[in-house]
Amino acid sequence: MAEPMKDVDATAALPGWFIAVRQGVDRVTGALNVVGTGLILVLMVLVNADVIGRGLFKAPVAGVPEMVSMSIVAIVFLQVAQTFRQGRLTRTDILLGWVGRYSPRTREVVEMLFSIAAIALVWQLITASWPLFEQAWTRGTYEGTIGAFTAPVWPVKLIILVGCGALLVQLVLHGLAAFLRLVRGARA
Repeated sequence: MAEPMKDVDATAALPGWFIAVRQGVDRVTGALNVVGTGLILVLMVLVNADVIGRGLFKAPVAGVPEMVSMSIVAIVFLQVAQTFRQGRLTRTDILLGWVGRYSPRTREVVEMLFSIAAIALVWQLITASWPLFEQAWTRGTYEGTIGAFTAPVWPVKLIILVGCGALLVQLVLHGLAAFLRLVRGARA
């Protein structure tokens, strides 16, 4: 798998065990990304069926707005870890590139600080989302209107936790890679 967030020299500086762990984690985040993409395709079919049903048969598909709103959240969290891994999250690479040209060690320190801050933020998301998942699970919370369409909320809450967990692992690996490059650069 490509290493989009670092160059070939930086990847070569990482130990074999780390690369093996990274590849395993990348497979998991890649699978979550594929599930998110599949959900997008399902939504496209569902929305088109709803529009065609409304226009041609005066019979819309029940629950489409609810399914779309819940699925958008699920898609974001299914794909966020892979988005980070591919270097597609918003960040200022201009500054990092400039710092990296003049002081690669300083860039690695900045990458570690970024990882630590992001890990703290994602951990807060997990700790805030866990009670919401438990509540949705134990109370049987649902979205929709009884008699028309209802869907349980807990699967989306679980996907939020899984996505945050996958992102957390990617962030830890990102910070650890920066640390390993920093330490190995110090020895060279």
